[in-house]
Amino acid sequence: MKAIVKIFAAAALIVVSTFAMAAEGPGAKATKANINLSTADFALEHYVAVTTAGESAGVEQLFAADFNQKIQTTNTLSNSRSEVVKSLKKQKGEKLNCRVSTAILEESADYMIAKVTLEFENFTKTDLVTLERVDNDWKVSKSINSYK
Repeated sequence: MKAIVKIFAAAALIVVSTFAMAAEGPGAKATKANINLSTADFALEHYVAVTTAGESAGVEQLFAADFNQKIQTTNTLSNSRSEVVKSLKKQKGEKLNCRVSTAILEESADYMIAKVTLEFENFTKTDLVTLERVDNDWKVSKSINSYK
């Protein structure tokens, strides 16, 4: 009788733990990192880390809901927030082999425009980034890229 009780208790424990893990879903253990975006400088620094150093923590937090990216080439390309976030997550841990410089072109209490220059061996990418204060955080709201 005691053996049957132990078997049922073990089975119940397995069923409960299985449902608990299933309810969490895949990747639920990877908690979202809360990145400090309280200043425009912190947000710009994190943007550079995400786009050049493969940082993936806080990617969703970094971009404004209406973010868009334009890439100036022979044909202008446009990417939505979800496309950019998905692409950056795929680049997790990948570091670009380039020299990075940043310059703040304009800044006020609620927005900043910065120029991020990535100098590669054979070309240069210039990224004009607009950051805006959204509630208590700073978010990247627009990015315009050009290549030379």
